[in-house]
Amino acid sequence: MRKILVTSALPYANGPIHIGHLVEYIQTDIWVRAQRLRGNRCIYICADDTHGTAIMIRANKEGITPEELIANVREQHQASFRGMDIEFDHYGSTNDAESRETCAEIWAALRREGLVHEKKISQLFDTKEGTFLADRFVKGTCPKCGAEDQYGDSCDKCGATYTPADLKNPVSTLSGTTPELRDAEHLMVEIERLRPFLTEWTQNGGHLQEEIANYLANFFLKDELRDWDISRPAPYFGFEIPDSPGNYWYVWFDAPIGYVGSTRVWCAKNGENWEKWWKDPETEIHHFIGKDITYFHTLFWPAMLKVAGFNLPEKIHIHGMLTTNGEKMSKSKGTFIKADTYLRHLDPAYLRYYFASKLTGSVDDVDLNFTDIRDKVNADLVGKLVNLASRTAKFIREQGTSASYPEDGGLFAAGAAQADEIAQAYEECDFAKVTRLVMALGDRANKFVEEHAPWVLRKDPERAQELQDVCSVALNLYRQMVIYLAPILPKLAKQSAELLNENAADWTFESVKTPLAGTKVNEFTHLMTRMDEKAIEAMIEETKIENQPAEGQNAEETGSQWDDSAQPLEDEPLDALCTIDDFCKVDLRVARIIMAEEVPEARKLLHLTLSLGGGVTKNVFAGIKSAYKPEDLLGRLVVCVANLQPRQMKFGLSEAMICAAGPGGKDIFVLSPDSGALPGQRIH
Repeated sequence: MRKILVTSALPYANGPIHIGHLVEYIQTDIWVRAQRLRGNRCIYICADDTHGTAIMIRANKEGITPEELIANVREQHQASFRGMDIEFDHYGSTNDAESRETCAEIWAALRREGLVHEKKISQLFDTKEGTFLADRFVKGTCPKCGAEDQYGDSCDKCGATYTPADLKNPVSTLSGTTPELRDAEHLMVEIERLRPFLTEWTQNGGHLQEEIANYLANFFLKDELRDWDISRPAPYFGFEIPDSPGNYWYVWFDAPIGYVGSTRVWCAKNGENWEKWWKDPETEIHHFIGKDITYFHTLFWPAMLKVAGFNLPEKIHIHGMLTTNGEKMSKSKGTFIKADTYLRHLDPAYLRYYFASKLTGSVDDVDLNFTDIRDKVNADLVGKLVNLASRTAKFIREQGTSASYPEDGGLFAAGAAQADEIAQAYEECDFAKVTRLVMALGDRANKFVEEHAPWVLRKDPERAQELQDVCSVALNLYRQMVIYLAPILPKLAKQSAELLNENAADWTFESVKTPLAGTKVNEFTHLMTRMDEKAIEAMIEETKIENQPAEGQNAEETGSQWDDSAQPLEDEPLDALCTIDDFCKVDLRVARIIMAEEVPEARKLLHLTLSLGGGVTKNVFAGIKSAYKPEDLLGRLVVCVANLQPRQMKFGLSEAMICAAGPGGKDIFVLSPDSGALPGQRIH
């Protein structure tokens, strides 16, 4: 029996669980349940990722403490996971005392090895929010390949890594303002000294998928590994570093340590020694993460574990992102769906089965197509699986299964023979293969039922034994399928076991090899309904309403599926209240664009001349080049900030600013006044 500890990436305590997150947690939950079905001891540990600037800012704006905020979100997250039949052995918090203690232990080990040194860092500072910005609270243009809308630590287009200060045209995702550089002393970890170990661990031993190992070799390990900035100066919500007052461990340091801290909490509650899980070589550690956080989990995290003498991961299972209908999740289109919204309309079994049918163990993205999920669920789960039981169980309710298993032409034996292949497919996270193999069994079982027509046999009392035999075969084939799918469909497995007078907790892969004979069959109860198109439409419409932006907000917000710590606040909160006097300081005017031309040297800028009437003009450089052609803007009325302090740029003097909405790139929308407004009129 293997002893396995499994984790998923920790969801950030700054917003609800959505269907993008659920790819990972459903994948992990299925893998854990499959290990238990194989007879292995496997525990599933997770927690909320609770530290960082965004938590501090959101709590402040809501008028509560960060501790109150993360406690509220933790309850919401756990309720969503329970609704999706995702079961953790323990769900903790990176703010637990046990995580603090583990941080201190690993930090002391890094200090002993001489891997920590101080360095003055020029870091971007958000003057509006009054805080230094973590890498992923800055977006801009990649300094290597020029890709726009990239985070401040790495480029998802070319794979380059850099510091936020290296970004071109940086913007704070917290406030939308341009940050300024400020110096601060930071603590750095020199992981370059661990390059030989990291090269060996990532390239050999099968700890990573081949494409991930190659990615690391090509983009990271071929060059010197840059020092890891491990600290953040106050103000910051997190753990203060014991030997460096005023500095806090960066969230990417203490977040993975939350795996260990949460294990320690679980062990304390269950009378176990946590070191038997994290320092015993007989224990396997398996991490499930999204590809967007590969760098931290495959380089920094193994480095920390190695130095501190902890178990290294046996495998890091990395998956792709979720798209919906071939596109990024979209709030305005109703596809940025919260778990709770989904659960108000649809059975969690639908999504669990659909994701399983798409997951192959590769790093490819997963697409959720709503027509596809409806057709697959109705054809496979209802048409092939549940119908086997619904069409036969009621006919042998009184007499039960046949005293000995009837002749079935080798169907049961063929199904039992696939146990090892299906178990191995689960091991390799190839759940799509599992569903294909099981549904092939369903095709053969349903053909058997169609050929023997029990609904016809029941009309002839003299064929009662034949009826019992046919239904016994059908229910045993159904049982095989349900046991194989139990990790994917735990609720259906429990209901089916009750129908067959068994306990699903007793099932293993060995159970599929011995048929039921002479056993009781309980009264058939409803197991699953067909997926209704109207329910899908209602869910999408509710999502659109939920995500209706307040006036002035951006309606189209998409986000990462696996690392919410990388994201701004999910729903941009209102700024602090201002007085009418504050508002009146901003002179908003109607203006007409009378000249528009490209700025060849600039990637984002158009050069505009605005007329405010009465012969007054303003020279403007506007970052809207990706969304508008100059000729499309001529003569257009816009809203401008007319009393903005002029800014000297290398292209010329910018004397005002036009107002626009949108996340950037092609999604920029210049604001226009209603018809009848005239250039120069003030906007009140």
